[in-house]
Amino acid sequence: MEWTVNNAFKTYKDMDHPKSMMDLALIQNVDPVDIGLGSSEKGTTVVPTKRKKTMTSVYLKFFETAPDGKSRRCKFCGQSYSIATATGNLGRHLSNRHPGYDKSGDSVTSSAPQPITVVRKAQQQGKQQMDYDHLNWLLVKWLILASLPPSTLEEKWLANSFKFLNPSIQLWPGERYKVKIREVFRSMQEDVMATLEKVSSKVSIILDFWSSYEQIFYMSVTCQWIDENWSFQQVLLDICQIPYPCGGSEIYHSLDKVLKMYNIESRVLSCTHDNSQNAIHACHTLKEELDGQKLGMFYYIPCAARTLNLIIEDGLRTTKPVISKVREFVLELNSSAKMSEDFIQLTAAYQEGCWKFPLETSARWSGNYQMLDIVCKAGKSMDGVMRKYEDTIAGRMALSPAEKNAVSIVHKYLEPFYKTTNNICTNKLLTIGLVLFFMDHISEMIILCRDSRHSSDWLKNAAEDMATKSRSYTTQVGNIFIFMTAILDPRIKCELIPESLSSGNYLEEARTLFIRNYSSRHFSSMTSGYGAQEIEDGGGVSFAEEIARKKRRVSLSNATDELTQYLSEPPAPIPTDVLEWWKVNCTRYPRLSVMARDFLAVQPTSVAPEDLFCSKGDEIYKQRFCMPHDSTQAILCIRSWMQGGIKLKCKSDEIDYERLMEMAGATIAENTAGLDKKQR
Repeated sequence: MEWTVNNAFKTYKDMDHPKSMMDLALIQNVDPVDIGLGSSEKGTTVVPTKRKKTMTSVYLKFFETAPDGKSRRCKFCGQSYSIATATGNLGRHLSNRHPGYDKSGDSVTSSAPQPITVVRKAQQQGKQQMDYDHLNWLLVKWLILASLPPSTLEEKWLANSFKFLNPSIQLWPGERYKVKIREVFRSMQEDVMATLEKVSSKVSIILDFWSSYEQIFYMSVTCQWIDENWSFQQVLLDICQIPYPCGGSEIYHSLDKVLKMYNIESRVLSCTHDNSQNAIHACHTLKEELDGQKLGMFYYIPCAARTLNLIIEDGLRTTKPVISKVREFVLELNSSAKMSEDFIQLTAAYQEGCWKFPLETSARWSGNYQMLDIVCKAGKSMDGVMRKYEDTIAGRMALSPAEKNAVSIVHKYLEPFYKTTNNICTNKLLTIGLVLFFMDHISEMIILCRDSRHSSDWLKNAAEDMATKSRSYTTQVGNIFIFMTAILDPRIKCELIPESLSSGNYLEEARTLFIRNYSSRHFSSMTSGYGAQEIEDGGGVSFAEEIARKKRRVSLSNATDELTQYLSEPPAPIPTDVLEWWKVNCTRYPRLSVMARDFLAVQPTSVAPEDLFCSKGDEIYKQRFCMPHDSTQAILCIRSWMQGGIKLKCKSDEIDYERLMEMAGATIAENTAGLDKKQR
């Protein structure tokens, strides 16, 4: 795998910390801070030499110090600077922003005192090496956030860039970066295990699969649950290499190993897979194993997003050649400032909407739909640009009337699909019930198109293929587990459940499932005749109250009363926050809310919808595909954990990157002052 200069440098610039290679190159003079990472050299602790620094400068007269003594403000424009800002920087501000500033007030005479800057003396080798470790730890974070392998730092151009900025820089060998990253991986994995030990509810998992450029097959296992505060939680458990021949048996053994490592096999309620036959076989084997051990309910469900994506691909099939031509035109627009400006002017003149550049050109659904959108909504502007640049693009990109007509038909037909995917991608918590609601609507649109006498034969054929995939998904989700999960969404309940689920005897089965797994024996403290406050008062209740409570207990002896009451109320509006609704109503439904916490954590997709339908998925694909085997598990897991809020740490010590960056900033200011003195 070759890592080009352009790709690596672009990623380097895009990261949050460090913000430039100069920040890193100057960090060698920073005082070492004990962050538990140790030094690459052993020896006695070096006590840093105290540094004296004066701020006498000809520039200070043009700045006033704030009352708190922490900043200085330019008297001309009001720009504020930290009190620690080097005088050279203040001078450059005056020269760049206020030319002739020295003539605007009291002139500066030749006898004015010259600024005195004390430059820190060279530090001893042991201390210097510790500072290099700080630099290297910053580079470790860069590798992780950019999803780059440690071998990136072995590129000669990058090492030479550091040497150019500071000849004393010493990067770790590539092997040492690998060792440190593995140590970080193991330390953070222990934190993930500790987190899962505290989870009191059932958990669900999702599986995703991909192959790298080395033709190695990987599986990611992600766990999700709803905590006691009704917040949705999700964490990546592991990324596993699936051994050859990468079939269902190999997937099952890898998955079983992960569940046992995290000690959650007895708490897993469901698994969402990617619809592949091998994944289905692995989930079926896992269900047989868990059922045999009587560890509780376990179900596996297909990915709705992947099914919907395949359905949409059938709908686009006829217009794919036209979409390719439009994409080529849009790529030309994005690459030419003059051409894009002409397009913007024409869309304004023809009132064909406002288009933000660069236009999306992804081959995923969002990009394909935008190609259709441009033809249908900005057709005149598109033709105008092609006429103006006919010598270069019109011949090969111009669309015929028949092609434009086909695009118009498909665009109108797929518009509900586009709105559906937008809703799925932007929903805060995507539940089984909401996805079934959308998929049922999609099925209706497909059947209307297929059965319409106004539809073209080619569109009817596409609709028939789409209907076949839709029916297959409906068949796979037609079971009591999906029904129960759907109705626990207060926006759906039984009123908005698809007809394929409401026609069976699922409601009675749901009551049985509720009684068997969430009956009153699990809530003895809630169903006792006396409340906690009354017990403290000695349990004194009236004879009439005892009779009343006996009658209430009889009415509550059937645990389905909560379910009956819940379903008897009208559904909540679609925009309702599902978890917030249950948080507010959990006291009304103490048993049902426990079931809702378990079931609403079940995900209807094995991949984030925006990663599948939008251009974001292209970046994820590139990162996964290009990662070498010896870095895939550690780098991608650590990156996911950091994005989830888990602190980056090595062994038992948290790495304080904010402190490292503060130190780097102070050193930059210090070195700038030294350079300013040399120039003067």
